[in-house]
Amino acid sequence: MDENLFFRQAALRICGSLNLQQAMEKTLEFLKQYIPADGMLLGVYDPDLNVGRKLVSIVPEHWPPPPDTIPIPAKYREWMKKRWTSAPEFDVINDIDAEPEESMRVIFRMLWPDWVSTAHTDLELDSRRLAGIFLAASGKHRYRKEHARLLNLLNEPISIAVANYLQYQETLRLQELLADDNRYLHRELRQRSGDTIIGANFGLKRVMDQVRQVAPLDSPVLLLGETGVGKEVLANAIHAASQRRDGPFIKVNCGGLPESLLDSELFGHEKGAFTGAVGRKRGRFERADKGTIFLDEIGELPMAAQVKLLRVLQTKEIERVGGSETVPVDVRIVSATHRNLEDMIREERFREDLWFRLNVFPIMIPPLRQRPQDVPELVDHFISRKSREMKISRPLRLAPGALQRLTAHRWPGNVRELENAVERAIIQTQGNRSELLAFDTPSLPTKVNCAGKPEGQNPRMQLLDDVIVAHIRRALNKSGGKVEGKGGAAELLGLHPSTLRGKMRKFGI
Repeated sequence: MDENLFFRQAALRICGSLNLQQAMEKTLEFLKQYIPADGMLLGVYDPDLNVGRKLVSIVPEHWPPPPDTIPIPAKYREWMKKRWTSAPEFDVINDIDAEPEESMRVIFRMLWPDWVSTAHTDLELDSRRLAGIFLAASGKHRYRKEHARLLNLLNEPISIAVANYLQYQETLRLQELLADDNRYLHRELRQRSGDTIIGANFGLKRVMDQVRQVAPLDSPVLLLGETGVGKEVLANAIHAASQRRDGPFIKVNCGGLPESLLDSELFGHEKGAFTGAVGRKRGRFERADKGTIFLDEIGELPMAAQVKLLRVLQTKEIERVGGSETVPVDVRIVSATHRNLEDMIREERFREDLWFRLNVFPIMIPPLRQRPQDVPELVDHFISRKSREMKISRPLRLAPGALQRLTAHRWPGNVRELENAVERAIIQTQGNRSELLAFDTPSLPTKVNCAGKPEGQNPRMQLLDDVIVAHIRRALNKSGGKVEGKGGAAELLGLHPSTLRGKMRKFGI
C-alpha cells in the first residue's frame, strides 16, 4: 500500500470535522479498508484522580459500551501513572487471557469483552501525553504488529484533533466559570437592589460621616449593631464609595456555612481534594479579588477558621483545600457582628489577635429605637418598595394614628422588623381592598409608658439614652412642640432652652 496516500486520506477525515465523534466515525470507516476494525475508543487518563475518561466510543450495537469513566484500582495506580508518563508505545493484544501482566488484564476487561482483539497507540503532542486510541475487532488474534504501526502513522493528526478538542472543552469550562461568576454577582446585586440608606441625614448621620471617612481607604471596617439594623446595606455603601467599586462585592454569612464546608467555601479546593471534588473551585476570597468581601456575623466563625482568616489578613494569601501552592488575593475586608466580641475574647471563643486585625475602624450602628425620627421615611420607603414587588398599583396610605403607633414601638427587630410589619399590613389590605394601612397587629403596642416601653410586658433595665429620649419626647408632646418660654418643654424639664436643644440635636429629636 502507498503509506503517504493512506496518511493523507486518513488525515482529511480526522481533520474534516470540529466534532471529534463525527471525525472519528469517518476515520474508522476509512481504516476498515486496511485494518480489522469493528470499534474504536479514544480516552484520556487523569493521574491526579486516577481515573480514565472516554472521549470517543464507537462499538457495534451488540457489544457492551465502554463506561464514560473508568476508575483505576488503587493497587494499579503507580503502574498506570508510570505507563502514562513513559515514552509512547504502540502494540496489539490478541488474547487477553494470555497477557502475563495482571494490571493489563484487569484494565482491559474494564473496556472490552474477553473475545475481542485490540491494536492501540499512545498519542503525544509537543512531548506531552494526550490520550490513547484503541481499535478493536471481534475475535482473537486479529491483529499483527504491522496494524498497530499503521495506526501509529496517524499519531500526529489524531493528537492535533484531540488537543483542539480538549482546548475547546477547557474554553467551555472557563465560559461556564465566567457565567457562574456572572450569575453569582447578579444574585448578590438583586438581593441589594432597592436597598436605600434611610436616615443618612438624620438618625444615621454620624454613621454616614464615618462611612465617608473610611470608604476611600483599604482599611478593614467592623460594623457593630443589633440584628436587623442594616449592616449589609452599610457594607455595600462602603464598597460602592471605595476605589474598589468596579470589583466584586462578595458576602459571606459566617453563621450559615456548615463547618465541614467552611474551608472549601472560603478558600476553594483543588480537584480531588475530597469525594465529589471533580474540578478546581474558587472560594469566596478568590471571587472577591480586587474587590470587597463582607464577613457577616463574624462572631459565629469557628476557632479553626479564625486562625486561617488571621493568616489571610497577615499574608494576603490563601491556600486551597487539597493544594500546596499559595494564591495571592487582594481584598478589602468589611466584617459585621451583633455580638460583643470583647466578651467572647474573655470567654476564649474569639481570637484576640484576629479582633485587633478586624477592629481597625469600628462603626456602631444605632438601633431603630434610638432614631425614631427615621421611622416615617422608612415606612414610606417600604410601602413603595413592597407595592412594586407585589404589583399593587393603587395608592396605599397610613390609617389615622398608625404613624404615631409605629414611632412609639421599640422595634426589637429593628429595620427588618419594621419592613416585615409593613409587608404584613399590605397583605392584610388585599383581602378587603382597603387603601389604609392600620398596623393593628399584636406585635404593636397600643400604649407606651414613659420609658418608651410597651406596658404589660415584663420590665427590664432600659438604656439611659433611651429613657432620656422618651422623657424629652413626652415633655415636647405635653408642650405641643414648644421648646422655650412659659409652658415649654425646657421649663417642664427644668433645663435651659439651649441645653435642651443641644440634647435634642445629640439624640436626633
